[in-house]
Amino acid sequence: MKRPSGWHLMLAPMALLFALPLLWLLVSSVMSNAEINRFPPALIPSHIDLGGYRYVLGNALFPRWFVNSMIVSAVAVTANLVFGTLGGYAFARIRFTGSKVVLGLMLATMVIPFQLTMIPTFLVMKSLGLIDTLGALIIPSLVTPLAVFLFRQFFVSLPRELEEAAWIDGCGRLRILVSIVLPLARPALSTVAVLTFLSTWNDLTWPLIAINSDSNYTLQLGLTTFQGQHHTQWAAVTAGNVITVLPVLLGFLLAQKAFIRSLASTGLKG
Repeated sequence: MKRPSGWHLMLAPMALLFALPLLWLLVSSVMSNAEINRFPPALIPSHIDLGGYRYVLGNALFPRWFVNSMIVSAVAVTANLVFGTLGGYAFARIRFTGSKVVLGLMLATMVIPFQLTMIPTFLVMKSLGLIDTLGALIIPSLVTPLAVFLFRQFFVSLPRELEEAAWIDGCGRLRILVSIVLPLARPALSTVAVLTFLSTWNDLTWPLIAINSDSNYTLQLGLTTFQGQHHTQWAAVTAGNVITVLPVLLGFLLAQKAFIRSLASTGLKG
């Protein structure tokens, strides 16, 4: 077992400090409204009260919002993994006229604020008849420049000899990508999946613009409305936030090692 170093002694208090808001959210979610509103506030609940969770899951559209968020996030993650690997592999291994220019233009879109593309995106979704549907949330997130860039950087770091041997054996590019490259790209796949899931799951601005019906709300949008309508039900609000944070936290913990390996291995190799 590895002995703790001086870095652990410094990082442990910092980790505890960053975890305090989450711990307080978890504790307050099992308090009653009276205990939450008490001044000074109670730090430890006198008893476990699950009334907030029952209120959220039984008397609101919260389960529907949760399903909507899962559908949008799952489709966005899957599409970014598929299209991101194809685009990243093309930029890393295929030399075509203007490839560097196209790559530069694509990366330049990453610095464009969402506020500048918000209206054009809305008009496109409106012309397609997708406003107030989950499709309006899914289509703009099908592939992102960040996913293509991360895959491109990872594929560039792989030795070409692995692919050349398969190429000599008669394998096509698509088979090489699926059979040889992707099994080695698990860190990059995990990183793109986590980043896409986080950005899609936590997105509030675009659903606020594109969705009107409360039955099509995502979890973030629904929770914001729920807080505005039931501001006195603090136990329900905190319980809803716990349910919202839990998938994100579990996803990051499961992919943490692969996430760190990917960031360490890709770098900025051109």
